[in-house]
Amino acid sequence: MEPKIVTPPPGPRARHVLERDSRVVSQSMAREYPLVLERAKGMNLWDVDGNRYLDFSAGIAVMNMGWNHPDVVRAVQSQAESLSHGAFLDFCSEVPVTFAEKLVRFMPPGIDRVYFSNSGAESVEAAIKLARRATKRKYFISFYGGFHGRTMGALSLTATKVIHRQYFGPFLPVIHVPYENPYRPLSTSSPSCEIDVVNYINEEVFRTEVAPDEVAAIFVEPIQGEGGYVVPPVDFLRQLRETCDMHDILLVCDEIQAGCFRTGPFLACEHSRVVPDIVCMAKAIGGGLPLGVTLASDELMRWPPGSHASTFGGNNLSCIAGLTVLDLMEREHAGKNAEVRGRHLMKGLKELYSQYELIGDVRGVGLMAAIELVEDRTTKIPAKAKRNAILKNAFEKGVCLLPAGQSVIRFSPPLVISDEEIDVGLSVLDRCFAEATGS
Repeated sequence: MEPKIVTPPPGPRARHVLERDSRVVSQSMAREYPLVLERAKGMNLWDVDGNRYLDFSAGIAVMNMGWNHPDVVRAVQSQAESLSHGAFLDFCSEVPVTFAEKLVRFMPPGIDRVYFSNSGAESVEAAIKLARRATKRKYFISFYGGFHGRTMGALSLTATKVIHRQYFGPFLPVIHVPYENPYRPLSTSSPSCEIDVVNYINEEVFRTEVAPDEVAAIFVEPIQGEGGYVVPPVDFLRQLRETCDMHDILLVCDEIQAGCFRTGPFLACEHSRVVPDIVCMAKAIGGGLPLGVTLASDELMRWPPGSHASTFGGNNLSCIAGLTVLDLMEREHAGKNAEVRGRHLMKGLKELYSQYELIGDVRGVGLMAAIELVEDRTTKIPAKAKRNAILKNAFEKGVCLLPAGQSVIRFSPPLVISDEEIDVGLSVLDRCFAEATGS
């Protein structure tokens, strides 16, 4: 369905809400454009002035089964009538248990214990504490460009933008290393760039910064999200797994953005046939309600009662939404749809690449795709200002997109998107590029 703009955004009601927002709400949020939502359904968003937008963001990869899916709405409404907050910290209830039983069936063999929290950052915090308690080690390794959250432990791992970290230190002892980026490789001379980073860890980090027997875990996004939707070579995670096994280091896969069938399989790490020690999930797992989960083996997750907990973790409304979403994704073959629609999206993005020199790279897996904008394809200088202008122009034409990295446009639509809706979005984007380049 074509987007419909009846009042050039931001309209009068939107401006009024934004003005009120500026007086009372913390302005630490970094909104990309002045969209003030009123309602949503499926692939469509409506603002307070009646404009209808086609959504390619899924609420930052949250609404995988579309906005306000009627099955999720009914489940939450029904649950709210009987038990919303179950105080799962102190009292057991059945819905979170049923959700956990269902969730572990989607996991690789051996990942069979679930810790409940309320967000991606909290799921990472739990993984940090679990790794330290299990190994009795202090240090962590994570990657430049990685985003794991903004709470202090998660922020210690995060290294995407300096504004995230400025004046908040000191942080936990984390060593950051380059992430495997085929478009911007660590070495231009090596044909196997995944070996470069793993060698860097083994030959530089372990020689000059920290002994491997002091490292509790390596935290990695199988596909980097906020850092630019970077897709590493398939052997990258395998090499990390081997390094971790060699030194008894835990491998933690942050699947918060890439999980829940967004790239085809339930977990993005499945592309590499790698089984992590700990899995962090949130975003789409809650169907639009706050829900984070940290998963590990029964053997690993043996911390005693009271060692870690959460007042709202295991909230019945969030868990019934999550259970319903798992059922929907399974019944409606969300992973297969992500693969099929993803191929259609990539074909369209490659056609744009062939038309516009402003696009330096097209990449992605399933419905986790991106284009990186550059001033010049030879120098690969990021074209951040042009990227931002195109995002704003697309919004004004009725298509919602989000940035990533320095100059990347990411595509993370609901997994229920159709080929026709993809074509509409690409057509709008084509017009935006034409206007930006004077074509």
